[in-house]
Amino acid sequence: DTSLYICNTGSLAVERRIRLESPAYAIAVANREVYAALWGGRKVAVFDANTLERRYDIPVGDHPNELLLSKNGRWLYVANANDNSVSVVDTRFRREVEVLNAALYADSPAGSTTNGLALSDDEKTLYVANADNNCLAVFDVSTPGESRAKGFIPTGWYPACVRVARGKIFVANGKGLSSQANPKGPQPIMKREDYRAAPYIGSMFLGTLGILDAPDERQLEQYTQQVYENTPYSKEKESRAEGAAGNPVPRKPGDPSPIKYVFYIIKENRTFDQVLGDMPEGNGDPALCLFPEKNTPNQHALAREFVLLDNFYVNAEVSADGHNWSTAAYATDYVEKTWPTSYGGRGGAYDYEGTNPLGAPRKGYIWDYCQRAGVTYRTYGEFADDDKANYKTLEGPFCPGYSSWDLNIQDIEREKVWEHDFDSLLAIGRVARFNTIRFGNDHTSGMKKGSYSPQAAVADNDLAVGRLIEHLSRSPIWKQSVVFILEDDAQNGPDHVDAHRSIAFLAGPYVRRGFVDHTMYSTSSMLRTIELILGLPPMSQYDAAATPMWRCFTGQPDTSRFEVRPNQVSIDTRNASTDELSRISETFNLAELDAVPERLFNEVLWKGIRGGHSEMPAPRRSAFLVTAEEDDDD
Repeated sequence: DTSLYICNTGSLAVERRIRLESPAYAIAVANREVYAALWGGRKVAVFDANTLERRYDIPVGDHPNELLLSKNGRWLYVANANDNSVSVVDTRFRREVEVLNAALYADSPAGSTTNGLALSDDEKTLYVANADNNCLAVFDVSTPGESRAKGFIPTGWYPACVRVARGKIFVANGKGLSSQANPKGPQPIMKREDYRAAPYIGSMFLGTLGILDAPDERQLEQYTQQVYENTPYSKEKESRAEGAAGNPVPRKPGDPSPIKYVFYIIKENRTFDQVLGDMPEGNGDPALCLFPEKNTPNQHALAREFVLLDNFYVNAEVSADGHNWSTAAYATDYVEKTWPTSYGGRGGAYDYEGTNPLGAPRKGYIWDYCQRAGVTYRTYGEFADDDKANYKTLEGPFCPGYSSWDLNIQDIEREKVWEHDFDSLLAIGRVARFNTIRFGNDHTSGMKKGSYSPQAAVADNDLAVGRLIEHLSRSPIWKQSVVFILEDDAQNGPDHVDAHRSIAFLAGPYVRRGFVDHTMYSTSSMLRTIELILGLPPMSQYDAAATPMWRCFTGQPDTSRFEVRPNQVSIDTRNASTDELSRISETFNLAELDAVPERLFNEVLWKGIRGGHSEMPAPRRSAFLVTAEEDDDD
């Protein structure tokens, strides 16, 4: 609540509350002063320890989080998560004396997420936890102000805290070591207490504690080499992506592409097997397919006529980080560290789609990159609600009247709003080059009485997608257009490969026809492809390292129109039952995104479609390795 509290440890009472302009992450005390890292304030606020008067501020990097003081109180180390750095502050002179770049390469984009600090027993070595690089950066700080990098140490997944004691290094890894299987997933109509114990994607990643001896110089050299081998990002990939000569997807930002207009559709929460598991052309499991071709004829047509992607994975776990990954190829430390608390019902609000500046990466989202590059953009429901934008960069270029999150409004109605807006802009030659479009009704309302049935909601979503692409394909700009479609996350169902595997689609004249692509892609891969087409640089180390989807494209355009498939199930059917599934669904808060207990929601959805006696398979988590194919270097 953006406050500093002073508490009496004897009476356990709050004696004083000091309002701050930004949430505080950590405090440290020395020299009769209290240092508070203002998480969203790019500074450390300093208070008199006796009077609690705020004396001065020390500017530091973006998202200052952990603070570490030397034993004599002279040197204050500040981890800056949003710019991969550590500020070294001289408390005597009240200023930053040097900045340590903790990333693996100089001038790296966001994606190291510096968020933990520890000093060796003799205070000559600083260990820095890089959450998104899965490593510790090691610095010689024996002479603060003249520090030097020593190397890196590999860790587990998302190291969030590091400590040193008696020559040993202790590392707390927030997400453990890897994804994992879920053999005891939620079962139908469990008692409430049983549901709380059932595994769910938001609670499956068990943290680990790594313990190792402080390495000598030779061991550190080996560790450093291992970290570079583990890390997919490199400056070479950032500056020159994988690709082929003559492909519509350029290899370098700024190189020309025949594609001018990008339409990026973001949907909600489905896995690959749930929708396309019935397609024999791909690696699907028909037994897990809840919404087969009868429910999703247009998405099946897209996969069959254009490209079937059966090895596509979302980067996110839930919608909180999903809409950030889908628009920034990154989720900040604020997003990663607060959504588990919020989703776990332990406090916090859903403020992850532009409503809280603390959630934004330092250089913003893809719309900010478009703005800086002079690429026109427009949003339809993404980071915007009806008649207002939730993010400053979208305050002008958003579509008024386009409903964002409301499961009572059908996606076909949203498509009509888009269609009218598109036609109006087309008539005056003002169609934006980059368009984000939100169709979220495939989330469904479960079996809640009076709401659209799951089959109806998914069919409505499918029809809206088909209508949009058909309308675009009948326009004069079709020959210069491409459509990208993904889910923000895949938390709402089973998949026999991994719970992160999801559906994704492409459409456009330059998209290959009748092609099955088994290449491993991710949310970041799709964004990297969009960036290269629009001439934008990578936004994070994730999209810089990702494989672009160039194999899905051809230099020989086919301008054939896409024909929408009519819905084969009613899109107006509403849940009428008052059975146990309906009663459980009545308890769901569907007015807010992802405010429902997803492990229970998944069971209700499965039972409502497959029958009350059917058993939902447990979600599967994979610890797979990605082996890159040889670059096609002309």
